[in-house]
Amino acid sequence: MTDAEPTKKAKRYYTKHGLTTLKKAVRVLGGRAIDRRTALGRALEDWRHSIIQDLGGVEQTSTQQRQVIDLAVKTKLILDSIDAYLVKQPSLVNHRKRIVLPVVLQRQQLADALARYMTQLGLEKKMKVIPALSDYLATKQDGVKLNGTHG
Repeated sequence: MTDAEPTKKAKRYYTKHGLTTLKKAVRVLGGRAIDRRTALGRALEDWRHSIIQDLGGVEQTSTQQRQVIDLAVKTKLILDSIDAYLVKQPSLVNHRKRIVLPVVLQRQQLADALARYMTQLGLEKKMKVIPALSDYLATKQDGVKLNGTHG
């Protein structure tokens, strides 16, 4: 072979799952890594919104709870991506080494983390605090009097 002939690269016989790249993007960019214009972004935003509603709405959730919700959404994104990757695999076992693929174990760790986040938030649905009718009307009347339009 002479110097003028290009060398051929060897064919890669393995697949990359991209988990490390995805984790880094989510860690560095946070919520900005998820484009809310895509179907996936909208689905994750809907899931986040439904969790907040189950906890009684934005007014009833604390800053700490919203942070745990954000962690849960990011974990769900990574978990769903791993699940999609695993479904495409012909086998979850490395037959040569006779072991389960490492990504399966990482997936289980993420699933456990998501379950812990959900447990921290609480598994029961909380109702939104709705004031009594008399209290609501009293605040509305006070608001009108304070504005000076009536009264």
